[in-house]
Amino acid sequence: MSSAFSAILSNAVAGMTPLLLAAMGGLFTELAGSLNIALEGLMLMGAFSGIVAAHLSASPALGVLTGLAATALVAWVYGKITIGLKANIFITGLAVNIFAAGLTAVLSQQFFKTKSVLAFSLAEPARPFAQLAALPFVGPILFGHTWFVYLAWILAFAGWVILFKSTYGMRLRATGSNPKALIILGKNPETYAAQSIVISGLYCALAGMSLSFPLSAFVPNISAGRGWVALVAIYLGAKKPAAIAAACFVFALAESYSNFAQGSLKIPSEFILAIPYIVTLLALISGALARRLADRK
Repeated sequence: MSSAFSAILSNAVAGMTPLLLAAMGGLFTELAGSLNIALEGLMLMGAFSGIVAAHLSASPALGVLTGLAATALVAWVYGKITIGLKANIFITGLAVNIFAAGLTAVLSQQFFKTKSVLAFSLAEPARPFAQLAALPFVGPILFGHTWFVYLAWILAFAGWVILFKSTYGMRLRATGSNPKALIILGKNPETYAAQSIVISGLYCALAGMSLSFPLSAFVPNISAGRGWVALVAIYLGAKKPAAIAAACFVFALAESYSNFAQGSLKIPSEFILAIPYIVTLLALISGALARRLADRK
């Protein structure tokens, strides 16, 4: 296996981490009956609050906890507005995205006197299996990543267990498919819907921090559309965690290849940078055509 090909696959494995976390968070709300288009904004909140708290406290662990708490709070308010007050979830979700982008810029200017990149001196996240990266073939691809990568896989599996193998997951899915059944059981579907949004916020917080912590910096718009790509992955994966993970890997592979191609292919950089989004668009079209053909049979 060539070093270039191995590097592309390794970067794809790392690059799918924020996509997988955000997509799994979005899956909770999707199965609970609401499309969470605020994934992008929630990722930004996690990325910013986590890295800033880690810098101010000189504790990455406290930074992670702060990022989780801050993003969960935003998600909780978002849920209260959409579930409790019956506000339009699409408009409110867009508002969360705009709010997160604006708030991070304002806070950056207020406390750090810049709206540009915030660079901090933090210890690099631990790489728990770095010694296994020396293994032939799979070593450089699967090992040597930060703990965010392996946590994403663990949480994706945990999400599958919760959603499809637990009573709580069954009730949460009933919120989206058959809320009257929950009412008969004496359960409030709105409670499960609101909880799904908070859970989504926790996943998105980690997705955002998986971007900012390895860089030891916060870059404006660091999520760079990954929240929207995560939504596409949910539908391409037919709302199944394993298929969602596969879709996330394909998108990450396209991004990894585009990064590699910038230094090796003599084509306009604008086109190269657009490769991940072209792949996303083609995947959407292919998915729509596949569903249409399936409906005709």
